[in-house]
Amino acid sequence: MFSLFLFILVVVSGVIWAVDHFLYEKKRIETAKLNNRAPVEPVAVEYARFLFPVVLIVFVLRGFIAEPFRIPSGSMLPTLEIGDFILVSKFSYGVRLPVINKKIVELGTPQRGDVIVFRYPEDPSVDYIKRVIGVPGDKIAYDDKTVYINGKPQQQKIIGEYFVENHGMHSRRGEDLGTIQHDILINQRGRVENGVWVVPPGHYFVLGDNRDNSRDSRYWNFVPDENLVGKAFFIWMHWNGGPGFGRIGTVIK
Repeated sequence: MFSLFLFILVVVSGVIWAVDHFLYEKKRIETAKLNNRAPVEPVAVEYARFLFPVVLIVFVLRGFIAEPFRIPSGSMLPTLEIGDFILVSKFSYGVRLPVINKKIVELGTPQRGDVIVFRYPEDPSVDYIKRVIGVPGDKIAYDDKTVYINGKPQQQKIIGEYFVENHGMHSRRGEDLGTIQHDILINQRGRVENGVWVVPPGHYFVLGDNRDNSRDSRYWNFVPDENLVGKAFFIWMHWNGGPGFGRIGTVIK
């Protein structure tokens, strides 16, 4: 909705400025000279002239380069905490037209281990963030807290304990996906969502790093390519009741 608002603002301010510039500005200046006074712009034109370049730059940067998001839940702990403000690359998986999210240039595809932002398949008005576990053609299994990719269990190494507010103590582990190593949380007393999935073409299987407190592909299956928003790559601020300076500048991996 914010992208749509920016687009409308760009169009409206641009049209007002262009119509005035090409149809009325010259005549207004000439009339002012005849009357020996300074030309006065209409208020709408004055605002449009100021707003148009500003909102155009914001629209282009946000739509094609990088978009900010705030992490609202703990489903990606310990990688991302509630209150993290992140930047998402909008061109890592192709150039898409803002608002309609139509891909116009192929640049790349999500790789196993990437942390991605996407439009939630069950409600595309909501943005989700998870980690890619399976790419097209992969056979993914989840059994007894362990991920299997094409029949191979992904190794886990116990690091220590991690306290999750309202959920108690969890086991913090390093998980090796082959292409990347990252930390996950496991609640040994949490429910086990076992299953087997084969990722279809143009889709991705995603999980939250906080494995027992995440609604992900184990519940609603796959993320289609057309729902991709971008790749999360950087924490630029943290605020959750107060600043968290230690997290600023963290590269997401």
